[in-house]
Amino acid sequence: MNEREYLTLVDEVIARGKYKPDWRLLAEHRTPEWFRRAKFGMFVTWGVFTVPEYSYEWYPRHMYREGSPENEHFKRTYGDLKHVGYKDLVGLFTAPKFDAKQWLDLFEEAGVRYLVPVAEHHDGFQIYDSDLSEWNCVRKGPHRDILGELRAEAERRGIVFCASSHRAEHYWFLNEGREFDSDVNDPANDALYGPAVLTEGLKGWFPKDLYSVGIDSPRMREHCENWLARTCELVEKYRPRMVYFDWWINNHAFKPYLKKFAAYYYDRAEEWGIEVAIDYKHDAFALGTAVFDLERGQMAGISPRSWQTDTSLTENSWSYAPDNRWKRASDILCTLVDTVSKNGCLLLNVGPRADGSICEEERALLKEIGAWMRVNGEAVFDTTYWKTYGEGPTKIREGQFSDADGKVFTEKDIRFTYRGGTIYAFVMRMNATDVIRVRSLGYHGVPDENEVLLGAQVLGYPDVKVTLRRTRACLELRLSEKIVSEKPVCVKISID
Repeated sequence: MNEREYLTLVDEVIARGKYKPDWRLLAEHRTPEWFRRAKFGMFVTWGVFTVPEYSYEWYPRHMYREGSPENEHFKRTYGDLKHVGYKDLVGLFTAPKFDAKQWLDLFEEAGVRYLVPVAEHHDGFQIYDSDLSEWNCVRKGPHRDILGELRAEAERRGIVFCASSHRAEHYWFLNEGREFDSDVNDPANDALYGPAVLTEGLKGWFPKDLYSVGIDSPRMREHCENWLARTCELVEKYRPRMVYFDWWINNHAFKPYLKKFAAYYYDRAEEWGIEVAIDYKHDAFALGTAVFDLERGQMAGISPRSWQTDTSLTENSWSYAPDNRWKRASDILCTLVDTVSKNGCLLLNVGPRADGSICEEERALLKEIGAWMRVNGEAVFDTTYWKTYGEGPTKIREGQFSDADGKVFTEKDIRFTYRGGTIYAFVMRMNATDVIRVRSLGYHGVPDENEVLLGAQVLGYPDVKVTLRRTRACLELRLSEKIVSEKPVCVKISID
């Protein structure tokens, strides 16, 4: 199908479906049950931008900024940008070590319940089979359907397959190549480099005035229609159960197209008999019409609507780079527990190397996380939030990019999850602790009107006995031996 045929299909699906491009009608869509239960997903940031293994996933933008480290690296490694450019890295993206089975073996071991590969990043290269551009991994580079292979492996294991599109940002991403004699200016390369619109507001390391772009800006209407057609193609060919968009769809010019895509996607899901979700950042979608995402951030308290945070195994990048600063598994698990206690899901990113292998640092982190999940998964998956998300002195700053705050949880920080008849109390850090005091479970009002506590056990510590004593001040859990752990320790409390 071509672009016009996909756009026609969108209109046809909407015409016969119950959802329309109207926020009031789109608000009737319900967050899927699979998402509310899943809690933990895997994000994958991988593409042509990993070929240099230098800098990070914005390498293609910065390599066209004269004088930048990426620009100097490209010229030193590949040649003068008058003669070569980003398109020439595509042929080097052959991914000889990519093995979907090995990836999913690792992801499954880590305990993830859903998978979200980036189907197209800002650079405009699709890691899926496309009829709308020759710049995809089937026609060039690996000559394999990367997304299709990942989908097959995920679904074989019962891991929910989803996909992410960053196509919106392509409007300006490579625009600094317009400022000098580079291959971005060759009309023959327009299919890869796209609009690459350059204005004063769209210059610089990070564009200064991204939201001044409107539907009547140069090539914006063309770009939005192409965005809608590509996203429709992604849905038609791969049927992802969630489509996760990066941030620039928040530009007001996209609003009519976002509503149209949502109506089409929700209607198509009804036809196919599947539950789907759209994931968005900022205020791109009206509240209640899709799932809200906080990039590298968290909520301060419980959200009545399911939400998601996306973060990475590294502090400084989403893609592989030699200078990546790796997080500790204990900190990632604290983020997971805090998120789930507030009715959220954690989408954790891995960045494979250019050849398709996953580096030892990431493999080790995912295996360590998986070992913890095998012990504590019952307190994470299929749970919901309790009366309060938790207690303790450590405060979470709400908003995006708050996971760089360097917060350190203590043994007084406790987070709760719940499943009928069971309260799970996570002590976020145990420092030779044998007495846990839970203020939220002290007597309230008349003692006989509180839950009946039937007993408690520490997950992963079968030899540790727990004695309960309840007062108005707290529930005191006395352990038969001290526990030391930087990772959250879960006490399973049975109630009646």
